[in-house]
Amino acid sequence: MAENLLRPQPYLAENPLERTLRESFDTNRRILDPPFPLSIPTPEEYLCLTRAILYSILTEGRTRGIRLKYLHAIVVDGYASFTALTASVVDELFERLLDDAKEQIVWIAGEMVEVGAQGFGDLLVSLLRQVVGGDYGDGNMWLCFEEASLFLRKWSALLEEDGEGRSALCCGFYCFLRLLGDHCRTRWSGDERLSALRQLEIDFCTKMLKEQFSLCMNVGRDLIRMLQDLVHVPEFHEIWKDLVLNPGAFGCPLFSDISQIYRIRTPSRYFLLRLTPEMERQMRFLLTNLKLGGQKRHQAWFWNKFLGTNPERETLVIDLIRFVCCAHHPTKEVLHSDIIPRWAVIGWLLKCCRKNYVEANAKLALFYDWLFFDERVDKVMNIEPALLLMVCSLPQYVAITDSLLEFLLLLVDNYDVDRMALITRGVLTSFDVLTRSGVVPSSDALTSAEGISPPLKERLGALLLRKEDHSAEAHAID
Repeated sequence: MAENLLRPQPYLAENPLERTLRESFDTNRRILDPPFPLSIPTPEEYLCLTRAILYSILTEGRTRGIRLKYLHAIVVDGYASFTALTASVVDELFERLLDDAKEQIVWIAGEMVEVGAQGFGDLLVSLLRQVVGGDYGDGNMWLCFEEASLFLRKWSALLEEDGEGRSALCCGFYCFLRLLGDHCRTRWSGDERLSALRQLEIDFCTKMLKEQFSLCMNVGRDLIRMLQDLVHVPEFHEIWKDLVLNPGAFGCPLFSDISQIYRIRTPSRYFLLRLTPEMERQMRFLLTNLKLGGQKRHQAWFWNKFLGTNPERETLVIDLIRFVCCAHHPTKEVLHSDIIPRWAVIGWLLKCCRKNYVEANAKLALFYDWLFFDERVDKVMNIEPALLLMVCSLPQYVAITDSLLEFLLLLVDNYDVDRMALITRGVLTSFDVLTRSGVVPSSDALTSAEGISPPLKERLGALLLRKEDHSAEAHAID
């Protein structure tokens, strides 16, 4: 008889997926051991056998080699059913899986990479999303270590798969680069387990940057945002110097200046990687179902569930803001309803910040697409929340408007002094597009607003007056 798959939880209904897997195993258990039947299974029998084999591997790890051999013998769909089923288990059940089952999942992922299984990339992404930022518990640290090891161990096999393999490498690179920003700063930095994990992440990310820079560029401008968090790390300090001063060191013919990366909008799929599936579901529920004024109870629940359990998890606010801006674009029906708007959720997330560096990175996450906005490649919905948060905070919460406006003006002057023209153009274009799109009637909503600090209004006015002069510079930049 197979062992249990899930940790028992009282008062929780039986999971339909787990039940289906177990029933398929009970039906087929007598044919899962050699000698295997010679008959060819029907499509329905094949799906049932696939579920039975997966359940057997997860609950009876000692038999995994035999079970996988049987799968190799009967596979007719390039392992698509098996990998999709395994990814579903990760998405729906991973948190409740017994430790041995989690180990088998990671083993399965490696085996599917080796055989070039259809859908192995989605399975790797599902596993990446189970690594929780700011969680330094044994289980989370183990999973992160195993996944980083898997990416390094299967490096060649992943590169051989032009589509799924290379895409998975980009996803792994984004995840581990983002996690390094936390792992190199946390109060746990002296912990031996974390030191070993951090070195593994550094090895993988630097290998990507040095050997596959063209793949790294697929991440887009958020690559620079994350790398700036790691400049103090010796291995990345040298890479940063080459990035700014010696782009030829990367051996990528398409790369000659950092401004090229600034112009690449980061695809929205990357912002999902740092949210667990449950975190994504709850955030989307908040943004699509709760009315403004009635969201506080759910926000308190969200905080207690995902952020408040550990002070280190505060850094998740940065990822949540990027997700809300760039990966959740509400429908017209929601926009014209009384559902809580994105800008209000972001305002709440900013209030969750307790550490100064987290707040600064959260504001940068909010304004990042403003700095390089280009109508030809960027989306107005990515920059809308920042302006609405500043305008709608007036006059009751003018301190929020002052703080955000001051931060934006500081970015224009200081983010990249050598490419200030590009950044100024991006911010001016953002204001222009947002007013033309009707997000606000005009920039007067800020420049003429009462309560905003006069020096800030003066600086903003001076910036907006540069629009005509900057149009000529734009041609030179292009």
